[in-house]
Amino acid sequence: MKVLVSDNISLRGVEIMKKAGLDVDVRVGMKPDELKACIGQYEGLVIRSATKVTADVIEAASKLKVIGRAGSGLDNVDKATASKKGIVVMNTPGGNTMTTAEHSMALLFSVARLIPQATASMKAGKWEKKKFMGVELYHKTLGIIGLGNIGSQVAKKAQGLEMNVIAYDPFLSEDKAAATGIRKVSLDELFVESDFITIHTPITAETKGVINSKTISNMKDGVRIINCARGGIINETDLYEALKSGKVAGAALDVFEKEPPDNNPLLTLDNVVCTPHLGASTEEAQENVAVAVAEQIADYLVFGVIRNAVNFPSIPNEQVPRLQPFINLAEKLGGFSAQIFEGAVTEITVEFRGAAAEINTAPVTIAAIKGFLTPILNETVNFVNAPIIAKERGIEMKEIKSSDAGDYNSMIALRIKEKGRESYVAGTLFSKKDPRIVLINGFKVEIVPEGELLLIYNNDKPGVIGSIGSLMGKNNINIARMHFGRESAGGMAISVVSIDSVPSPEVIEEVKRLPNILSVKQISL
Repeated sequence: MKVLVSDNISLRGVEIMKKAGLDVDVRVGMKPDELKACIGQYEGLVIRSATKVTADVIEAASKLKVIGRAGSGLDNVDKATASKKGIVVMNTPGGNTMTTAEHSMALLFSVARLIPQATASMKAGKWEKKKFMGVELYHKTLGIIGLGNIGSQVAKKAQGLEMNVIAYDPFLSEDKAAATGIRKVSLDELFVESDFITIHTPITAETKGVINSKTISNMKDGVRIINCARGGIINETDLYEALKSGKVAGAALDVFEKEPPDNNPLLTLDNVVCTPHLGASTEEAQENVAVAVAEQIADYLVFGVIRNAVNFPSIPNEQVPRLQPFINLAEKLGGFSAQIFEGAVTEITVEFRGAAAEINTAPVTIAAIKGFLTPILNETVNFVNAPIIAKERGIEMKEIKSSDAGDYNSMIALRIKEKGRESYVAGTLFSKKDPRIVLINGFKVEIVPEGELLLIYNNDKPGVIGSIGSLMGKNNINIARMHFGRESAGGMAISVVSIDSVPSPEVIEEVKRLPNILSVKQISL
């Protein structure tokens, strides 16, 4: 398989992918039309921030399976289009954590002590000692917007300087904040109380322009603002006016709405410290993210293991051996259920029982959806786009967990519903890895879910099994296995016949005409 590296990454990352058996092309600096013209021949794409993976590029990527970003930000990737096409989008969120946190602290010191301005003054032959009066960080309040990996590291470093750290993060619990000595506050409280404000959140509809003239008016006079996150979180026009008026004493910016900045008035102000998006620019960070993205791309393309995906639940390496058998079982249950259920579907419920209720269920549920949709749709369905396709078709997904698995250690079941009709298929794992279907609409069975199957409903009468066997033999179709279940002696029964070749429509019709046969369905797994 071929991988395109379209932005500069460490050569070590390229070597890792080649060693894994991937064919790697490094083509840096391509124009959008050039990328669109060549992307169709690649299964993998490795980028940083320069390459723009737009909808047009993704539509032209007929073979593409994965996009890997060496870094954390993915605002240069059309994730929605990629997901619809079933392309895994992954990043390396931990690779530049320390580097970006350290750069934030460097900017914090710089804006507090005017170090870049003083350096420029001295290099111009001046000695302006009184001009560059700074402020201490000691016992000042640092407000952190976003307490993820980077924000948490900034908080630790600021606490080491004996700063008072407060934070706003909608996903941060009060207990976790208290355990780290950080006071959780609302965004309004953070603006009011902070002497310094540093931003460590992605740009979203909620965070775009969150620092603007209105929120700045609520801040302390002389506040200082640091942004090593993303351009656009700060309204640059409003910040410019606040810096000119002195409401904001200083700003330290590593990111801008437009990069490189084009005649940005912020760069004309003496109280602005700026760097050209250097948050992740250290030798160590570049090596870390290149190695991380290369290993992730290789793991996915060679072994099918997904890590750090933003559009699919990632599976840590240590969980893969335990989860993979459940994923296989769920996919088989989905495929089987799709082929026995007739008509439209409005709801799919995945039940996890016994030991199965204790696993990471998200990827297993997606496997069940993928398995269900694959036999009934012409389009390509995979683990990434399956939930999107289900939602577009109005299928509601549910999960149920229970400690009760009946006679089994673990069980996964699919309940398919539509307007009062439903089917129920359950399965388990034998020897912790071998999938079996053990329940079909109330009938207890023990089916190996693979290959070609005939699902036959029949009256429980003598001679049914023999007549099926004779018919298969007459048509030169070998029977690999036969599985049976019944409601009660003489009542309705179920027969599942595993065969070595695909029967013709004529053979299926012959089976239907046999005595005591009620219905026949052909299933391929």
